[in-house]
Amino acid sequence: MGCNGIEHLCKQVVEEKKGFRQMNDDELGSVIREVMSQEVNDSVSSKMEEYLKANLGLESSESEATSLAHIGLEHCITETSGTERNSPIAEDEVMISRSMTEKRALRRHDLILDRLSEHEKEKLIANLVKIQKDGTVEVDLERSASVASELLELQSYEESTVSGSFIISDSKKSVPRLQIVILVVGTRGDVQPFVAIAKRLQEYGHRVRLATHANFKTFVRSAGVNFHPLGGDPRVLAGYMARNKACTAPDSETGIPFTAQAIIANPPAYGHVHVAEALGVPIHIFFTMPWTPTYAFPHPLARVPQGAGYWLSYIIVDLLIWWGMRGIINDFRKRTLKLPPIAYFSMYRGSISHLPTAYMWSPHLVPKPNDWGSLVDVVGYCFLRLGSKYQPREDFVQWIKKGPSPLYFGFGSMPLEDPKLTTDVILEALKETEQRGIIDRGWGNLGNLAEISDDVFLLEECPHDWLFPQCSAVVHHGGAGTTATGLKAGCPTTIVPFFGDQFFWGDRIHQKELGPEPIPIYELNVENLSNAIKFMLQPEVKSRAMEVAKLIENEDGVAAAVDAFHRQLPDELPLPAPSPIEEDQLSHLDWFFDQLAKWCCVPCGGV
Repeated sequence: MGCNGIEHLCKQVVEEKKGFRQMNDDELGSVIREVMSQEVNDSVSSKMEEYLKANLGLESSESEATSLAHIGLEHCITETSGTERNSPIAEDEVMISRSMTEKRALRRHDLILDRLSEHEKEKLIANLVKIQKDGTVEVDLERSASVASELLELQSYEESTVSGSFIISDSKKSVPRLQIVILVVGTRGDVQPFVAIAKRLQEYGHRVRLATHANFKTFVRSAGVNFHPLGGDPRVLAGYMARNKACTAPDSETGIPFTAQAIIANPPAYGHVHVAEALGVPIHIFFTMPWTPTYAFPHPLARVPQGAGYWLSYIIVDLLIWWGMRGIINDFRKRTLKLPPIAYFSMYRGSISHLPTAYMWSPHLVPKPNDWGSLVDVVGYCFLRLGSKYQPREDFVQWIKKGPSPLYFGFGSMPLEDPKLTTDVILEALKETEQRGIIDRGWGNLGNLAEISDDVFLLEECPHDWLFPQCSAVVHHGGAGTTATGLKAGCPTTIVPFFGDQFFWGDRIHQKELGPEPIPIYELNVENLSNAIKFMLQPEVKSRAMEVAKLIENEDGVAAAVDAFHRQLPDELPLPAPSPIEEDQLSHLDWFFDQLAKWCCVPCGGV
């Protein structure tokens, strides 16, 4: 996976005006104080309402708002509100386990943290967190043991509330044909596995709409999947979002009415759980990197020196994201949905722990941790096989045939501060190791050379599932999709991470002895790249890579993903009526578009 918006948001929350560098406690506290002190005035609130109504197809009248279903959020700690709400779902349509819902209400975890002043909360996080230049969060328990202990108390409460959140049948059950909307924010590598899942859901008779960035329209539709534009690309955001209603708008081509009866989303599609709550429909989270707290490994966006802090790292990242979005979300909940705002240290926190979740990676690379419950599945990689239709250039085919298998070098959509220097490092390492190489130019303008040797081929726009089987080994940035395709091809792998979850995948590859230690881009030089190439070319490393490739080949991640979705559906499914949208309320969205681009968005197109 490339830059998907989540790590971007984490950095923006605490670094927006400080630059990409490590901060001291005072600096971090200052930035958090600035973020936490932002207030949303009436004009801003109005614009936020307009966006959520337009983008998600939601509308709530004064009388309706007090009876919205609380699907997925009934466990959160809300601020004091004098309004009681009754569920609009009939007794025979209840989808949440009644006993668990009541248990949550009785077992509210009244944390000391929720009674802290804003200044004390700022200081709390400043004592635990340092932001690194690669966009990760360093969490050090020794710097504030008492605070860590308090946050760790969330675990016992969370464990008591997530088990049995949805009524799950252990036996095969009949699933009706549903209208399903898939909400995906991210790069091409993030969107691609959801296209594969959408195609398989359609084979089961479901009507599926994939809502993602407008620049993926052709890609999605060429796969035979219905497309709907979703905000997130700042380059064209305002141009197409003003009338966007991803969950309730009729089909843009046929005009056939559409109202979502179930939602599939990835975590960067902010607001997904609030949409499900408002529409009264089930939601299932799918993602390519871990987002559920565990003691097995730290959050992919965190650096944790102590193993005891792994679980806590998920809480910290959740809190940082939640603090960055809470004003917008809470204002919408209060003004439009008439729901109480969510408290600072609510069990919501932006977390997905209480929701059915499926992770799209091979369990042979990262097994499901023992502390993940029945709501969580590790389904395997969800490949969309594009290479079978690819027609390579004839000169490229001939170049591959005339020598030994080459190495692949490519960094996708990752920006390069000095493309020429990086290219020179690759060329020198190839010369030192006497290897041939393919340089994928990507967005970083890699391989911009006037002359190249016969042992190097410059490449653009080639499906990895066709290309990687031609290679002896691969060197790339560590996007989840690129990593998956390299493993499936049996390629030893060197990951050169830039930021975010790329470090996580680099560590996993090294732990499985499928490649050397990851080389951060700022440490890439001729010596360590040459050593990495020599490591990958060892026969025993290739043998291990081929063993993993055979295991992945026998998996069907797409089938397992669809099975998990069906299995986690509640026994009783609500059939919501379309929510009317007042067209005169869908204007003046410039402010929100600017905020969305600022907080959640990055240019798309990487893998």
